[in-house]
Amino acid sequence: MGMTDRAETIAAGFDAAAPTYDAARARLIPCYARFYASAIAVMPFPRDAAIEVLDLGAGTGLLSAWILDSFPRAGLTLVDIAAAMLERARTRLGGAATPPRIIVGDYAREALGGPYDAIVSALSIHHCDDAAKRDLFGRIFAALRPGGIFVNAEQVAGPTPEIEAYYASAWLADVRAAGAAENEIAAAQGRMLEDRCAPLDAQLAWLRDAGFAEIDCRFKDGRFAVYAGRKPG
Repeated sequence: MGMTDRAETIAAGFDAAAPTYDAARARLIPCYARFYASAIAVMPFPRDAAIEVLDLGAGTGLLSAWILDSFPRAGLTLVDIAAAMLERARTRLGGAATPPRIIVGDYAREALGGPYDAIVSALSIHHCDDAAKRDLFGRIFAALRPGGIFVNAEQVAGPTPEIEAYYASAWLADVRAAGAAENEIAAAQGRMLEDRCAPLDAQLAWLRDAGFAEIDCRFKDGRFAVYAGRKPG
């Protein structure tokens, strides 16, 4: 299935950013270490578990690499629309005990496969509009095994225009303090034009509507949040 024009625009932006994307993460995500560590801490598996994990919008494999550090026997499937990003993921994860499955595709429109023990995402689902998010949450629920978990490390919108404006100004001050160059910030802001962020409360409600239980936000710092839900069973 081909990509929409908007998906092609997003893919092109991230492919262009691929060579410098990883180096910029710690500067453009002020809470970088706690953000990713919180996503891993939510996952309720023993270290030696041979879990099957789907990483949606996997990019350069950053979140998948964090998962492998904690669950070295994990089998990973990475999906993203940006082929150049995924090539970097393939290199990054080349030492995995089980070679990851790499798929160039649009998870918002294509089948997810499964069943999986965990479905995860970092800084990707906010590119979907609200209707697509709700549809995706339902398909994620269906693709999980009973007892499986969905973990989303995400950018969220402020619940009011005033709080959203605060998030934007605080982020800009934080990334400049972290040493981000102005051209780096401008490139990130250009990619943000395609963002369709939703408030955290709405997203937690959509998980509940999809059938998830044990829904909670495990970490939040301004616009960056980590939330999760379990499939009963």
